[in-house]
Amino acid sequence: MTAWLLPERFSDVLPREAAAIEQLRRTLLDHATSHGYELVIPPLLEYVESLLSGTGQDLEQQTFKLVDQVSGHMLGLRADMTPQAARIDAHLLNRQGLVRLCYCDSIVHTHAQGVYATRQPLQFGVELYGHAGLEADLEVQHLALHSLRLAGYDKLALGLSDARLVRGVLGGLVAGPLRLSAMLEALSRKDVPRLRELTAALPQAQREPILALTELFGDAGVLQEARRVLPAREPVLRALDDLERLARLHEQAGCDVQVDLADLRGYHYHSGVIFGLYAPDRPDALARGGRYDEVGATFGRSRPATGFSMDLRELVRGMRAPAPRAAVRAQWSEEPGYVQAVRALREAGDVVIELPAGAEFEGESFRLDRELVRAEGGWAVRACAPSAAA
Repeated sequence: MTAWLLPERFSDVLPREAAAIEQLRRTLLDHATSHGYELVIPPLLEYVESLLSGTGQDLEQQTFKLVDQVSGHMLGLRADMTPQAARIDAHLLNRQGLVRLCYCDSIVHTHAQGVYATRQPLQFGVELYGHAGLEADLEVQHLALHSLRLAGYDKLALGLSDARLVRGVLGGLVAGPLRLSAMLEALSRKDVPRLRELTAALPQAQREPILALTELFGDAGVLQEARRVLPAREPVLRALDDLERLARLHEQAGCDVQVDLADLRGYHYHSGVIFGLYAPDRPDALARGGRYDEVGATFGRSRPATGFSMDLRELVRGMRAPAPRAAVRAQWSEEPGYVQAVRALREAGDVVIELPAGAEFEGESFRLDRELVRAEGGWAVRACAPSAAA
C-alpha cells in the first residue's frame, strides 16, 4: 500500500480550507457564548459503556471500538458529542437550573453519513438542559439558523418532525421486535409497498394511521391533515400542538417551514421535536437537532434536554475560500534593530513572514503587500514592488 494513501472518506485539510474552518469555528463559538453557552471539551475516547449507554445505543454502528492497552477494557472513539455533554451535565456539573453547553471538536464515524461527507466530521453543537418547554426548542432552533447564516447560508428551510408521533401511532401495536424494526425501516424510507405488506394483518384502525404517516409531508398545512387521520391520543395531540406553535413562530420570522411526520432519524434517541436545516443546493441537512430528555438517565440524572449539531467541514465545502491575508515580507537580517522591528509589527497585529537569503515565498493564505526595509535611523515598512508582492 502506498504510504501517502488515507482510508476511504478520510482526508487532510489543507491551508485555505483549514483557515476557513478555523475562522468559522471561532465565529460560531463566540456566537454561542454570546447566548450564554459554556464551552466544554470532552475526551476523544471513552469506555464503550459510557458512549453507548441508554439511547446512545443508536450510535453503536457508527462507533469505532478498540481495546485499552492499560485497563484491558473496550474503548470507543466518539461518534457524537451529545452523549458526552449529557454526561458532563448529569454527573460532573450537577447544577439544578438551566445549563447551556457548546463544543467543537472532531468525531469519527465508521460510515459516512452523507453523499459527500467525511468520516471525521468537525462537530459544532450546543445543548440546553433543564427546561422542558418549547422556549428551549425554539432557542436552539434559532441559534442553529443564525449559526448557518453566519456561515453564509441565507436560503434555508426548517424541517420539523416529532418522535412522539410515531410512538403514539404505534402505541398498543402487538408486534415482535423484528417486525416493528422492519416497520420503522419502511416508514423511514417511505416504502409504502413494504409497509402495506408488514401491516396487512393489522386491524384497519391500526393500519391506516401507519400508512398515512408516509403521506404527511409538505408545508405546515400537513399538521391539520394529521389531526384528521392520526389517532387522537395524548402523545400525538401534544406533538401536533407543539409543531403547530413552532411552525407559526418560525413562519412569522420569515422562515420556510417544512414538515415530514415520518422522519425517523434518531427515533430511539429523540423524545420530542426533531428538526433539520436544509439549503436548496445541498442533498443532506446542514444541521440536525431535537429533544432528547432521557439521555441523562443513564448517568443517574434524567433532565430535559435539547440541542443541535453541524459539521464545519461540510459547511465550509459550500463556502467561498477566505481572501489571502495581507502580510509583511522581511528579509532576515543580523542588522541592529531588526529583531525588535519584527516583534513590534507582530505585537501590533501584522503578519510578518521572514525569508532567509535566496528564499522565495510560496503560500495561498498570505499576500505579501509590504516589506520591512532598512531606513535612516532604523527600520520601516513600505509597499512591496509588484514582483515581490506576487
